[in-house]
Amino acid sequence: MASAQWAEVREKFQAALALSRVELHKNPEKEPYKSKYSARALLEEVKALLGPAPDDEDERLQADEGLGAGDHALGLPTEVVEAEGPAAQRAVRLAVIEFHLGVNHIDTEELSAGEEHLVKCLRLLRRYRLSHGCISLYIQAQNNLGILWSEREEIETAQAYLESSEALYNQYMKEIGSPPLDPTEHFLPEEEKLTEQERSKRFEKVYTHNLYYLAQVYQHMEMFEKAAHYCHSTLKRQLEYNAYHPMEWAINAATLSQFYINKLCFMEARHCLSAANVIFGQIGKISTTEDSTFMSPEAEGDVPELYHQRKGEIARCWIKYCLTLMQNAQLSMQDNIGELDLDKQCELRALRKKELDEEESIRKKAVQFGTGELCDAISAVEEKVSYLRPLDFEEARELFLTGQQYVFEAKEFFQIDGYVTDHIEVVQDHSALFKVLAFFETDLERRCKMHKRRIAMLEPLIVDLNPQYYLLVNRQIQFEIAHAYYDMMDLKVAIADKLRDPDSHIVKKINNLNKSALKYYQLFLDSLRDPNKVFPEHIGEDVLRPAMLAKFRVARLYGKIITADPKKELENLATSLEHYKFIVDYCEKHPEAAQEIEVELELSKEMVSLLPTKMERFRSKMAQT
Repeated sequence: MASAQWAEVREKFQAALALSRVELHKNPEKEPYKSKYSARALLEEVKALLGPAPDDEDERLQADEGLGAGDHALGLPTEVVEAEGPAAQRAVRLAVIEFHLGVNHIDTEELSAGEEHLVKCLRLLRRYRLSHGCISLYIQAQNNLGILWSEREEIETAQAYLESSEALYNQYMKEIGSPPLDPTEHFLPEEEKLTEQERSKRFEKVYTHNLYYLAQVYQHMEMFEKAAHYCHSTLKRQLEYNAYHPMEWAINAATLSQFYINKLCFMEARHCLSAANVIFGQIGKISTTEDSTFMSPEAEGDVPELYHQRKGEIARCWIKYCLTLMQNAQLSMQDNIGELDLDKQCELRALRKKELDEEESIRKKAVQFGTGELCDAISAVEEKVSYLRPLDFEEARELFLTGQQYVFEAKEFFQIDGYVTDHIEVVQDHSALFKVLAFFETDLERRCKMHKRRIAMLEPLIVDLNPQYYLLVNRQIQFEIAHAYYDMMDLKVAIADKLRDPDSHIVKKINNLNKSALKYYQLFLDSLRDPNKVFPEHIGEDVLRPAMLAKFRVARLYGKIITADPKKELENLATSLEHYKFIVDYCEKHPEAAQEIEVELELSKEMVSLLPTKMERFRSKMAQT
């Protein structure tokens, strides 16, 4: 190609790249893709100037017409064939143009045309795909096809392309290893070619993108272990190569923490959350890669809403961490009636020493993000929060206070006006933190106060919610308030039992708590009725256990009402028996329900057997008086 023509090709190509990078919002409102279309026209001109594919490439393109995604998947051994000679060089340059045309069409939502260009790119490069000049372009084309097929929800096809990219990267690094050419270099004069360092940076970024997309695919396929592994690798590499947007990185790390929390890997979860805090704190303070756009830390009013939302979302991940760690400790130490088992507590104290051995340092190295100052900053955040299950009130209180701090932070953004469901979930988590803290508290009066705090934060939500639109949420809160009153009543009865002569004030308090618990359990049960106020003959699976528990607790509450009126007491016992009988009869008609409430069913059967005798004795006593 003549030097003048080659200069024109280079000039048009660079102009097309510049137009491709123009952000959509900078185009006219009625022509959002104006710059993309202009870039496409220039790329087509370059393609025409380069001429048709070499003869052997034309033959191969025709022979390969039947090739699909599977032909680019794993399994085929790849040999290194360098793209040498004018014909090969032209094929590679055409492949670069086909790649950019493919991306251009995808950007303008013309997916089929985009796919066609990207597949042409792969076919032109197929022979040379492992060469120093083509590997990066080939992987980028496959990555883009992986994304395209993922968006079409053809996940297995996407997986084939992306796994092929991963395998090619690993083979190239093993057999060659030197930083390959960036696709743009095929249109640069020798003196403008990139440094080895810049090539390496760009190639590693391509591979990082590959891992990121694989993480999404595995998540979609519900291969959660694999998705988490790839997500973690992506995050580590983004820090290593300084190629990340702080807000996006932080939210991805916080999201990954939820996987570790569900697996009860609290040390790993804490590390992800601590790293999220540190990286989120970089927003507006540092610049990283040239393609990252950062917010400027100007006036508070100028900070985008998204910043506050992401901060609130990370706070919610911290809440889940503290809550789940405390709840896991409770499950490990409670007896069969939900109280603290001192023997189990002693066993866990002995086991704790094993949790602090060399295995921990090995696990820390496996998940560690960053090096040097960044690593130190993350460690400083980690040291403020334990990853070990709390074994007593003081340890639980430390976690509670951390969780509560993040509750306040989350509520700053997720307010009731505009974020109803999110706000309620944060308040429910706050209530749950108090509930699990109460488990560790040995002072019964202080436990009562914790449940009272729960009620104080939950009851106002009922007032604000329209039950027609928020039926499920209403039910959850009604049940939770009822249970809080129920627990308070049990605690007040336990306090009264320790007194020689409980006064009328204590009796009145117990009855008032009983009445409040009954009110909210009844509200919950009434919400299950049909429009004609008829209770369902068959209770839905999603509410079966809470409905049975509510019936059981209502039965127990009626039996706990303190009254000096024998007639009233007999009425209460009859109502109690009615609810116990409902549970027994329902489980006989619907055996699947018995599995949901095994303990409560046995107690109900026992009460159905005992209460009639007790009531008969009561009637006899009343007749005598």
